[in-house]
Amino acid sequence: MPELPEVEVVRRGLAPRTVGRTVTGIELLDARIIRRQHGGIDRLRAALQEVTLTAVVRRGKFLWWRLADADGADTGEALMGHLGMSGQLRIATGDGTAFTPAAPSQGPASDPLRHRRLSLHLDDGARVDLIDQRLFGGLWTSALVEAPDGALAAMGSPDALLPTDAAHVARDLLDPAADLPAIARALRTRRSGVKTLLLNQQLVSGIGNIYADEALWTARTRFDTPGSALSQRRALAILRAAREVMERALEVGGTSFDALYVNVDGRSGYFARSLNAYGREGQPCPRCDRLLRRVIYQGRSSHFCPRCQRRTM
Repeated sequence: MPELPEVEVVRRGLAPRTVGRTVTGIELLDARIIRRQHGGIDRLRAALQEVTLTAVVRRGKFLWWRLADADGADTGEALMGHLGMSGQLRIATGDGTAFTPAAPSQGPASDPLRHRRLSLHLDDGARVDLIDQRLFGGLWTSALVEAPDGALAAMGSPDALLPTDAAHVARDLLDPAADLPAIARALRTRRSGVKTLLLNQQLVSGIGNIYADEALWTARTRFDTPGSALSQRRALAILRAAREVMERALEVGGTSFDALYVNVDGRSGYFARSLNAYGREGQPCPRCDRLLRRVIYQGRSSHFCPRCQRRTM
């Protein structure tokens, strides 16, 4: 599943190609991709008729476009997107052909023809294709509300407004308005394992399995350490490690283990080459040479070093 760095790569790719463009049509190929849309395709078409995309915004793993009507006034709604497990937002050029990867990716690539579920047609002749092999993602509209803290809603936002359907999602660690000491204190009030807490999108958003394992390896903390056992200093160290590893992933386009995650041009990210723990079961720990282990913890794989990340209860 794309995590925060991968979704931010997509947002940055969409911004210069879609902001300022007017939606001229919607092509729906599979109604399941709009299952979250109240009123179905008719409501979606009405909400997007001749609207201009004024910003592309991201909080955690949620993306949305801000919308303006023909007079330039905000419509009061956002067009939300979530990539789910295998979703891609790809830009097709003005002649209707999709960009192709600079180099082929390995793995179960989504077929841009078979798995194209919806397309937004823009006034410059380009289109935005939502491609989703497993159909866990989607597009839908959501009314705007003000962020409770009054700060800019998220990355790329022009103001404090965010979609109602993203209002429950906590700020992420790349958000300048994120209060790391407050998040650390919240982690320390819970008895659940720290990895479970990092994956809780209501505490801190955008972190998934990959970056949780990498952050905990960096902070020398075992995945099942209770949040209540953390000092404030250790909790902050974990959050800062997560932020740092996601910033490094963002610099190289995110993490692609297969072609289910690519950017808007169809290119893969290369952070998989820099991972220290995730996916490296049986290989030497880069820090101490002890063989890394993988265990199933609450239904998820957790990769860790048994020497550097010892049990603390």
